[in-house]
Amino acid sequence: MAFDIEMIQKVYATMAERVDKARELVGRPLTLSEKILYSHLWEGTPSKAFTRGKDYVDFAPDRVACQDATAQMALLQFMHAGKNKAAVPTTVHCDHLIQAKVGAKTDLQVANSQSKEVFDFLSSVSNKYGIGFWKPGSGIIHQIVLENYAFPGGMMIGTDSHTVNAGGLGMLAIGVGGADAVDVMAGMAWELKFPKLIGVKLTGKLNGWTAPKDVILKVADILTVKGGTGAIVEYFGEGAESMSCTGKGTICNMGAEIGATTSTFGYDDSMRRYLNATGRADVVLAADKVASYLTADAEVYANPADYFDQLIEINLSELEPHINGPFTPDRGTPVSQMKAEAEANGWPLKVEWGLIGSCTNSSYEDMSRAASIVEQAVAHGITPKAEFGINPGSEQIRYTIERDGIIATFEKMGTKVFTNACGPCIGQWDREGADKQEKNTIVHSFNRNFSKRADGNPNTHAFVTSPEMVAALAISGRLDFNPITDTLLADNGEEVKLLPPVGDELPTKGFEVEDAGFQAPAEDGSGVQVLVSPTSERLQLLDPFQPWDGKNITGAKLLIKAFGKCTTDHISMAGPWLRFRGHLDNISNNMLIGAENAFNGKANSVKNQLTGAYEEVPKVQRAYKAAGIPSIVVGDHNYGEGSSREHAAMEPRHLGVKAVLVKSFARIHETNLKKQGMLALTFANEADYDKVQEDDTINFLDLVDFAPGKPLALEFVHADGSKDIILANHTYNASQIEWFVAGSALNLIAAAGRA
Repeated sequence: MAFDIEMIQKVYATMAERVDKARELVGRPLTLSEKILYSHLWEGTPSKAFTRGKDYVDFAPDRVACQDATAQMALLQFMHAGKNKAAVPTTVHCDHLIQAKVGAKTDLQVANSQSKEVFDFLSSVSNKYGIGFWKPGSGIIHQIVLENYAFPGGMMIGTDSHTVNAGGLGMLAIGVGGADAVDVMAGMAWELKFPKLIGVKLTGKLNGWTAPKDVILKVADILTVKGGTGAIVEYFGEGAESMSCTGKGTICNMGAEIGATTSTFGYDDSMRRYLNATGRADVVLAADKVASYLTADAEVYANPADYFDQLIEINLSELEPHINGPFTPDRGTPVSQMKAEAEANGWPLKVEWGLIGSCTNSSYEDMSRAASIVEQAVAHGITPKAEFGINPGSEQIRYTIERDGIIATFEKMGTKVFTNACGPCIGQWDREGADKQEKNTIVHSFNRNFSKRADGNPNTHAFVTSPEMVAALAISGRLDFNPITDTLLADNGEEVKLLPPVGDELPTKGFEVEDAGFQAPAEDGSGVQVLVSPTSERLQLLDPFQPWDGKNITGAKLLIKAFGKCTTDHISMAGPWLRFRGHLDNISNNMLIGAENAFNGKANSVKNQLTGAYEEVPKVQRAYKAAGIPSIVVGDHNYGEGSSREHAAMEPRHLGVKAVLVKSFARIHETNLKKQGMLALTFANEADYDKVQEDDTINFLDLVDFAPGKPLALEFVHADGSKDIILANHTYNASQIEWFVAGSALNLIAAAGRA
């Protein structure tokens, strides 16, 4: 039986009535995305139609999922909400704090020792508040959600940007910051601007070397890292129906890389097969009763241009394998063009490592198809030219592929089998030699390839591709190897051409596992003690942020003017800093250390206006805070792209930054800033970015009149006494302004809990 089956049945029981009413109000057929949105309104049955990209709407998600790195801060906040139990089904998954180095067994033992304090905290706080806890080694959050919790037509939020993976099972699953999760866990409405809709029509059928991964790599190339911002991407067509459920999950997963709110597919036979295979026949039985409500109305897919804000068409039969990168997941190169592209750009052609796994591509099908390539190499006596590593997505996947001989196949090629965890995908990789910072190339099936993300080396050129292509490129040791046309040289001198990959969508003998790693919470957690040592370096109880004093912010200093790409990795790095994710003051020492200073082209080097010296960003900001001087951060386009980590918003808030003024924001980060009581502003005129000077002092002229739809005027006083008045737009509505006034959204929740 599925987890929370009664909740799922309750969702389906009201879906028809709510969707029918929404269709009546909107006055036209509905997309799947609209059906799920309108059936999850906080008010229940819809009473009005909403305008895409304009109206802020309150929703009631069905469940919440948190990974260990973000769960710490989310649950530390939830402890202040005054609630005895999470209001909706919630889970915590320990997958981020396990470093890949030696191999699964040793690495897990090390993690359990080094992070015992954090795991014990998460276990106990989950036990107290009725939250399901998945132990270290149980698997990666999004794979476990797909295997156990996702269901067609549902809505969930998760404190990880790749929560969107559950769209592979027909959900609207949305990545958020911890404060958003706290809202829902506390039984409150969750606010989202009603998304625009991008339709992707898939015709034809994948064949040969192409895989579901190539669909999203192509879409990323088309839309870029910000092209999906504020939109849901809905996939449909014969090509969509021909793909596996986990393949659909891969496509939805990387929708985070185009800035999309989420991505999804309509309910179909592949989802039925997957639900049945993972022991959830009861969900299939319930879903089949409302199946027509779990996909778009027929008219929508027949005439998609009439119903979507943007339409993309991809013929899968003609799609070529893609290799995206380096340094950004939206730079797409078809495999046939890689040789010319690599040579033209000076990319290292020698592949040093091939990595398969992460939440994006760690399913049974992914592993079996990649293993079919490895098996060919072994059979022909081909020695791999690159090192190779895999991260199974869950203990259930690992146990099953071990039973079926797939792990043994990988090991014949010297593959390192890492823990069922994120590992290298999030920088949790102790890669030998990375400290030398040599220029090199790696290929992986992950979702992100930002500079320094995998191994901390800024000169590692990381390329994203499918698991089967990772296997081929790692075996060949060449970035420009095209398995469709090229041959490999066996150890005996024989030229070998690899056959296209093959693999089972689902295990023919079914999934199997001895201990999945799940810990159910206590029925009554009132007696459970959650202990946080006051001397801990890893965990720190939170103090509420101070409310706004009602005055204009004046005398603020420019902390940094960030140039170019500034992701949450740049604002709050992962890797070795993950150990401080539960300690706000300690992790604040990584604030903006990866951002490039527009005035000197350096990272972690900004001018301290109190001394004139160039120092580390956190050190300068702490000096301003100690002196009682406010500050602001200025940034470029798509500021805050990447992970949902709210630390990137909480750190500047904690250290005294008052506002972030940029050309444009990534969705999750803008919301995180708002939730923490920060001012998230955009240039009304992007050219004004160039007016900002290094020694500027900033005065807000009309913050006392802060109101929805009203731009704010900021006076930038330059060192020579001249001034520029810069207008800043914002997207705050009335309730979000209340967050700012109160000091944070959590302050309002806590006040309501005390009332």
